Amino acid sequence: MLFFRLLTIAIFLALFIYTSIVITNHGLNLLPIFFGDMAKLEWPGQFNLDFMFMFAFSALWVSWRHRFSGSGLALGVLAFFGGALFLSAYLLIQSIRVGGDTKKLLLGDNLLK
Repeated sequence: MLFFRLLTIAIFLALFIYTSIVITNHGLNLLPIFFGDMAKLEWPGQFNLDFMFMFAFSALWVSWRHRFSGSGLALGVLAFFGGALFLSAYLLIQSIRVGGDTKKLLLGDNLLK
């Protein structure tokens, strides 16, 4: 679990720093570029589509883990739009909250009853 937690911290820091640099240099105008690449039907667009579906799986899992409650749905939206930056922080926090129990981390402690 220690390696997993260190990995989530490394991912969060790498993405945070990289994203900060990109925003500083190019602004927050991501969506036209993201969907524009998809509209071209080329490899960058294929990657973006694949990436967006991974965001959807992440959002669905986070929402499901919280039994699609109001807070679970809100966290799901954050997972979809926040990507790995959100998910790395979420997994780190949840791994601490469940005391390193992998079943509880994956399923949510309320789903094991």
